[in-house]
Amino acid sequence: MKKAPVVITRPLAQAASLAARLAANATDARVFPLIDIQPLPDQSELKTVLSRLSNYAMVAFVSPNAIDAAFAHLSHWPAGVIAAVVGEGSRQALARHGVNEAMAQVVSPADTRRTDSETLLEVLNLSELAGKKVLIVRAETGRELLADRLREAGITVEQIAAYRRGAPPLDDARRQELSHLIAERCDWVITSSEALRYLKSAALEVAGDSGWERLRQARLIVPHERIAETARELEFTHILQTASGDEALIGAIQSRT
Repeated sequence: MKKAPVVITRPLAQAASLAARLAANATDARVFPLIDIQPLPDQSELKTVLSRLSNYAMVAFVSPNAIDAAFAHLSHWPAGVIAAVVGEGSRQALARHGVNEAMAQVVSPADTRRTDSETLLEVLNLSELAGKKVLIVRAETGRELLADRLREAGITVEQIAAYRRGAPPLDDARRQELSHLIAERCDWVITSSEALRYLKSAALEVAGDSGWERLRQARLIVPHERIAETARELEFTHILQTASGDEALIGAIQSRT
């Protein structure tokens, strides 16, 4: 039986690389980004903060996009500074920029099925960080939980925006493409709750209630419990949760029945 096409909804740069890996294994992968990553119009503050990373005991990155945006201005990782990430995708992004366990302490959640601020906090040595400075590199908007919990532990926290994100314009070409994808009954890889909510609003705008009902029956492949919870809130009926990282996503996609 022929497997359903898979729609990769990550930001374009990350979606294209995953789709290429899937296509190399004979998977029909389509790219339809639901989140658009944009550079900040003024990056002077970001550059200034990144120029003094050695002042921090730890730098935490909230996503692979935060890492890529930061390393556009970094030539090396300062000695003795802990790098903290919330998922396997971010760990891999650090490695692509030359930062791994061989040259720095890299901290990430132990449970790859639950990768977020809460599970990162579980593995951080907060008492060792108390009284020191930590930098969080993030988007312009996002959750405050990590910063709040670190401050409660007596840690001085600074946050810096490295990029902004938003919904890609729903122009005529994308409207037509979305309509076709919904009609084709694809499986969807969803890597953020924000993207999933946008998908619902776009589907309703493009295909109406009947299109939304069809989409709601599609299989979602998600790498995090919080996204699965959002999917259930939106009344999706087929949700496959995987561990964090591309390898887990690819494995789940290839093992579909």
